Amino acid sequence: MPYLPSLVLIALGVVVLVLTAVRVIRSLRRFRAASTLVGDRVGDGVGLLRARSAALGVALAERRPDHAREGKPRVPSVDRGRQEDNRA
Repeated sequence: MPYLPSLVLIALGVVVLVLTAVRVIRSLRRFRAASTLVGDRVGDGVGLLRARSAALGVALAERRPDHAREGKPRVPSVDRGRQEDNRA
C-alpha cells in the first residue's frame, strides 16, 4: 500500500485548494461591493462638482454686461469705421 500516503496527500491538497478558493471568492465579493460603493460615491461627487461649476458659469455669465442689449458691436473691427475709400 505505498500509494495510500500519496492519495491522502492529494485529497488533503484538494481540500486545502477548495477552502482557499472559497475564501478568495468571498474576499473578491466583498472587494467588489466596496469598489462599487466607492465608485458610486466618487461618481456622485463628480456630478455634484460639474453641477456646481456649471452654476458658477451661469452666475458669471449673468454678471457680465450684455453688449447686444447695450447696442455695442460684438466684433471690435466694426466700430473702427470704414477702412476702404470708395471715392472712385
